[in-house]
Formats: sequence, structure tokens, C-alpha cells
Amino acid sequence: MAQIDSVLQMAAKARASDVHIASGSQFVLRHFGKLKPVQSPVITVEIAEKLLYEILSPGQRQMLDQNLQLDFSYEIKEMARFRGNAIRQRRGLDITFRVIPLQIPALDELRIPHVVKKFCDFHQGIILVTGATGQGKTTTMASMIDYINSRRPVHILTVEDPIEFVHPTRKGVVNQRQLGAHTLSFANALRAALREDPDVIMVGELRDLDTIRLAVSAAETGHLVIGTLATSSAPKTVDRIIDSFPPDEQNQIRAMLAGSLRAVVTQRLLPRADGKGLALACEVMIGTVPVSNLIRTERTFQLKSIMQTGRAQGMMAMDDAIDDLLRARVVDKPTARFWAENKKRFA
Repeated sequence: MAQIDSVLQMAAKARASDVHIASGSQFVLRHFGKLKPVQSPVITVEIAEKLLYEILSPGQRQMLDQNLQLDFSYEIKEMARFRGNAIRQRRGLDITFRVIPLQIPALDELRIPHVVKKFCDFHQGIILVTGATGQGKTTTMASMIDYINSRRPVHILTVEDPIEFVHPTRKGVVNQRQLGAHTLSFANALRAALREDPDVIMVGELRDLDTIRLAVSAAETGHLVIGTLATSSAPKTVDRIIDSFPPDEQNQIRAMLAGSLRAVVTQRLLPRADGKGLALACEVMIGTVPVSNLIRTERTFQLKSIMQTGRAQGMMAMDDAIDDLLRARVVDKPTARFWAENKKRFA
């Protein structure tokens, strides 16, 4: 057993979401959104490097030395998987682990709006799961893929950096590719994907223009594409995609997105009022005909109004989702006000 395993096991048992191992400080856990130091000796540069190098392959060590940073995955059998990130910093080495349960949670366990299950039944188009770092986007996407895998005999191809949740063979076939180990980039994997007969393509992150272009093209040509973006609302997600293209291409991508966008789910995790975890607030925008028309005619500033009046169809604005949590006494008023977009509404 690697020396670092005892720290990671402690974090998994404590239901921590992240572990920080930084030269010059103690071990630190993130528990329900808050950082909590662990009583331990200060970690020296030598200890941090020894803990990390013990679990890295020679190739990964070389990449860390060359790039001064590294993304990787690690597993403790029958306990949990971990998404790791190592960087060189002023005091030495800093390592961060995200705790990933071995069991993929069901959508109902996550308390995702029921309409998201309907999105998983689409056969083509693009679904975007958005939100800031640490808001559960990867978990939601894994649950959606597992839901599809359990219900439909389809070929699912994922491109991840790194692979986090591992999908078993159920009704469908799931092939998972990791950047660095199995492909050179998200765009490179998407170019190859179209020749691999996929029904569903999951893209870990739409992080550059080529990846966005290929994802939208794949959605237009009859595939269901599920991806993430680090945006704070559905309208901003649409603007972000369009603005990433050169001005002379924006009309074309606007038309393509209007025709292929099926849904945007934006997530925020709020501290619960009882202190027993985090509550999920979900903004949902569905690619209805009115939504498509607003995207096509450059009126994305009106999308919020469509979402507020589309609750019967399953749409939900973020402030309405937060208000529902407040009325159910899941979160308290200061928390609701802090996370809301229109803070006056909760004053």
C-alpha cells in the first residue's frame, strides 16, 4: 500500500470532496465546501515528492518535470477513485485530489430535476452541463451516461482528462479515453470519434474553439453530445460558445447551435441549513422553438424570460431553484441571498 493511501482513505471515509497536500502546510480536507486542516506534521518538499512519486508512473513523472504540472487519476480498490492534480509552486509541490466514489450515483440520488432524464432519451443534439469548478458537473454527466447505459443498447464514447468514474458494460458499450494516455487532445479524439460509430459522445470539457466546433458538428450530424462548460448560467453558456468563434463565423455557429442545442443544465451547490452537506440548485434551459429563435436572432438576453415562464415544460431559472430550496427550508436566507443572481429578491 502506498503511503498516501492512508490520507486518501481518511478523506473518503470522512466524505470529504477534496484533499490538499501542499509543501509547507498540514494536510487539508474540503468538507461540505469548507477547508478543514488535519492535525498532522507540516509537509516538507521531500515528503510531498515522496508521497506523489510513489503512485506515479515513470512517464507521468517525466510529464510533471517537463510541464511543471500534471493531471492524473488514482484508485484505491474497493474504496474510491481520485482525480489528482500536481503543480510546482513557490514552496515546492502542491497536490490536490478530488474524491470520486466507486459507485456512480443515480440521477434521483443527486436530486437532479426529473426533466434531465428526458434529455438522456434524445438521440441527437448537444446537452451542456455547466457551472463553476466543484459544482458537481462531472458527477451529473457520469450519472446521465450511466442512465443511458442502463436503458439503451448504444455505443457511448467518452473523452476525459482524466478518467474519473469508470463505466461498466450494461445494455450499451462504453469506451473511455483519457487525454495523454489514449488521445492527444479533446479535439483529436472528437475527430476520430465520428469514424467509431458512436451514438453518444461525452466530452469532459469544451475548453477550446476546435473542441466546441467539432462537438456542435457531431451533434448536427446525428449524435448525442454531452459536455461541460465553466459558465454560470444558461444564457451565458450560449454567449460563451458563440463568442469563442471569429466574428465572420458567428452567424453560422449561431444557426447550428439554434438547431442542435437540446438543453443547458447549470449547477450550484449550496451549504444546507442543517450543516449536513450541500444542496443542489439547478437552472434548466430546454432547446424549445422559442429558445432556438432567440439564439438564431441574436436575442440571448431574452432567454432568462423564456426560462422563467417555461416551468410547465421543465425549465427553471437559478433564482427560482434557490427560492424553492429556501421555501423548503433546505437552505437559510443568508445562503440563498449570497448565491442568488438577483440579491434584492432575497433581501
